[in-house]
Amino acid sequence: MRFIYFLVPLLVFVFNYCNGQQNDLGSWNIVNIKYSVNDHWSAFGEAQVRSLKFYSNFHYYEFKGGVNYKSHKNVIYTVGAGTYQTYKEGGSFVLPKNNDEFRIWPQLVLVQSIGNLKIEQRYRAEFRFTSNGYKNRFRYRLAASYPFGKVKNDFKPFQLSASNELFFTTTEPYFERNRILLAFNYKPTKSSTIQLGYLHQFDYKINDETGRDFFQIGYFFELFNRKMKTHEDGLELKDT
Repeated sequence: MRFIYFLVPLLVFVFNYCNGQQNDLGSWNIVNIKYSVNDHWSAFGEAQVRSLKFYSNFHYYEFKGGVNYKSHKNVIYTVGAGTYQTYKEGGSFVLPKNNDEFRIWPQLVLVQSIGNLKIEQRYRAEFRFTSNGYKNRFRYRLAASYPFGKVKNDFKPFQLSASNELFFTTTEPYFERNRILLAFNYKPTKSSTIQLGYLHQFDYKINDETGRDFFQIGYFFELFNRKMKTHEDGLELKDT
């Protein structure tokens, strides 16, 4: 029930902000399911849908999945792939599309803990097969997270996190995008996480998606193989 004391003020702030900034704040919605086979291997699937106004003018959706390999408690390798569809502005899923894309992306995540503070660096390469031709892109994300609250069932139920991600390409202007996220996570159970966040995205002269501010809400669910001896706390930073 203590979660209500955090959630209600946050929702009041978000909806008040939306009433005053309806033309500026979009929505960013995530559902993610992960299955941990053992202490090293896991697989995931994710769906996202985004809008340019607050739950109107939907312009983007994606479906992706991948496999993770944890070679060390602080080192995770991932190979993922998915479909990414971007529509024109002016309404919900307005044709013709700005971009019809299939993407393959390997990534490396390095994690370091300083007390209760967790620092994460993520390196991702994207091989993009788009309706405008083949493109490469490289992403670097620096993030920090802090879990808090009374320990229950071997995990703390709350987490604050912040991240900044840079996007680069192999063609001019080389720098493509900057994405900043501030988020609050709540774990009602060991297997599930609810995320509420504010995301600011700046785009530099690209047309496959629009940069602006988003209210982000996500639901992350993790399944574990019964043979696993130990489970992670589930409060690692979430992929987007």
